[in-house]
Amino acid sequence: MNATFSRVGAIVIKEFKHLTRDPRTLAAVVILPVIQLLLFAFAISFNVDNVPTIVVDYDQTQTSRDYVRAYDGSTFFKVVSHGASNSEVDAAFDSNTASVAIIIPAGFERTINTGGQAQVGVLIDGSEPNSAKIAKAYSVALNQVYNQSMTAQWADSQGLDISGIGGLQPRLRTWYNPEQNSTIFLIPGLMAVIIAIVTVQQTAVTLVRERTLGTEEQLRVSPMRRVELMIGKLLPWTLIAFIDVALIVFLGMALFQVPLRGDPVVLALGAVLFVFASLGMGLLISAVAPSAETANIVALMVAFLPSFLLSGFAFPLSQIPVVLQGVSYLFPARFMVTISRGVFLKGSGLGELWPELLALAIYATVVVLVAAKLYGRKASR
Repeated sequence: MNATFSRVGAIVIKEFKHLTRDPRTLAAVVILPVIQLLLFAFAISFNVDNVPTIVVDYDQTQTSRDYVRAYDGSTFFKVVSHGASNSEVDAAFDSNTASVAIIIPAGFERTINTGGQAQVGVLIDGSEPNSAKIAKAYSVALNQVYNQSMTAQWADSQGLDISGIGGLQPRLRTWYNPEQNSTIFLIPGLMAVIIAIVTVQQTAVTLVRERTLGTEEQLRVSPMRRVELMIGKLLPWTLIAFIDVALIVFLGMALFQVPLRGDPVVLALGAVLFVFASLGMGLLISAVAPSAETANIVALMVAFLPSFLLSGFAFPLSQIPVVLQGVSYLFPARFMVTISRGVFLKGSGLGELWPELLALAIYATVVVLVAAKLYGRKASR
């Protein structure tokens, strides 16, 4: 046992010496995640408001102006211009100066005053589907409220008392993120995505570097076991990655007011297992990659795209095809995003998140053993 610790410690010291000889790489590994966090947190937002809206009012009456004021008073719509014809709507959509158009036909006021059903055109730019869906829902809701207001005004003018009429009034509550702030939702997931990119990318070249420097032969004839070599390669990067995790958590809480409602010990345990699993994935790539360039390209593809698209970070996994839901289990970010959001936002603990922690532990063990096996086969050729 002492010999094992001695051999693993020698590899750890060797890796740290490599890092200290290249301080730019070490600085990049520590600082780059912070820069990525700030860029992602400020650049990505699922909040949709102040959607630019153009109004074409063919009626030009007090009633039509009152209707337009309902859009002006909304935080979702922002009336940026008033057009005189439908051609201006096309121009506004083509130039991206407006995403919604309200077209009020002539006779709007007369139709309402005579008890008819006035029709209003609401055109939505569907080139951005998320905003289009939300704009449609907001427009429908706004028109329903406006229609109820007109009904109440008509009843009052007729001397009718509708206060005794029963109705339905839902009481809505949003749990975990009452303000529906997308930054609070994104940052716990960003931690998994950023750490996956940095760890996989850096360790993907570590075994390739041994071949490039000509030290692979020395490691092969040494009494060191392949698993000990893998663990020795992982430990320094695990420490550095955990420093990155601590920086991201600190910035998320201090700068973006992300709440930490759950058990920080569970978060720390999940982070350690996730880092080890991601580093193991990097070692797996490094064990089979023929060159550092190939290892870098494969690492970027394996780390970034699955972590971004198949982890639940940006899109709910329940909304993607079933086949891709199955594929998502092949990448550790899927489990870490669940752990991170559970601890930060939902106050989850070990009782709720043990399946994800167990999955990460199994994943880390398997990828390290497979990497050691493949490295041994490659070295024996």
